[in-house]
Amino acid sequence: MNRINQLFQNNPKNLLSIYFCAGCPTLDGTANVIRCLERNGVSMIEIGIPFSDPMADGIVIQNAATRALHNGMSLRLLFEQLRDIRHDVHIPLILMGYLNPIMQFGFEAFCQKCAECGIDGVIIPDLPFRDYEESYKATALKYDIRVIMLITPETSETRVHEIDAHTDGFIYLVSSATTTGAQKDFDTRKQAYFKKIEEMNLRNPRMVGFGISNKQTFDAACAHSSGAIIGSRFVSLLNENEGDAEKAIRLLKEGLKK
Repeated sequence: MNRINQLFQNNPKNLLSIYFCAGCPTLDGTANVIRCLERNGVSMIEIGIPFSDPMADGIVIQNAATRALHNGMSLRLLFEQLRDIRHDVHIPLILMGYLNPIMQFGFEAFCQKCAECGIDGVIIPDLPFRDYEESYKATALKYDIRVIMLITPETSETRVHEIDAHTDGFIYLVSSATTTGAQKDFDTRKQAYFKKIEEMNLRNPRMVGFGISNKQTFDAACAHSSGAIIGSRFVSLLNENEGDAEKAIRLLKEGLKK
C-alpha cells in the first residue's frame, strides 16, 4: 500500500505535515532536514522543488526558492540527494513543485525517479485537474505516485466531488484563495468552509494548508480535517536558525501547544 494511504488509515486525525524547500538554506541539507523531521514526530513531509516563479507561494517561500536556486539546487540534484533516503526514513514523502521544471525533466522520467527514491506523491499547484485526467494520471498510476489536488473556497461542489472521485491519497484543502503565509487565526468564514467540506462526506481524507502557524490555526484546521500542513512558518524558523532543523521543528511544535 502507498505510504500516504497507510498513514491516513492508521492515523486519521491531528496529523502534522511539514513543507520545506529543497536546497534552502543550504544546498546539501535536504536529507538531514527530512530525517530530523521524522525523528521529531512529523507525520508527512512535502519537499519543495525550487522554481523561479512560484505563483501560489507567499514571500517566505518565494525567497526560499530563490535562495535554493542560487545555491545550485535542481530537480536532478534533488533526486540524487534523495536516492538513499528510504534506508532510514519511513513516513510519506511528497514532492511539491510547479509544472515547468517537471515537464523539462519529462513527466514519465520524473515519476520513475520518484518511484526509485521512494517518493509517494506529488503536488503540482499549476496542473489543471482536466489536464491531469487526460495526460498525466495514467503515468502517475503506473509508478504508484499519488497526484494530490488542491481545492479552495472558490472550487465548486461539483468540481470537489469530481476531484474526490478521480484522485487518491488526500485532498489539499487550501484555507483561502491567497498565497502561502502564516496567519494568526482563521475567521469564522474560513472555519465554516472547512466544516462545509467535511460535511460533504468525501471519499478522500483532507489536509488543510496555507496560513497555519500556531495553536489556533492548527487546531482549527484539525477540527474539520485529518490534519494540517505547515510551510512558511517552518521555512522561516529553519532560515532564522541557519539550517538547524532540530531547533526549527522544536520551536514550531512548542508554538503549536500554546
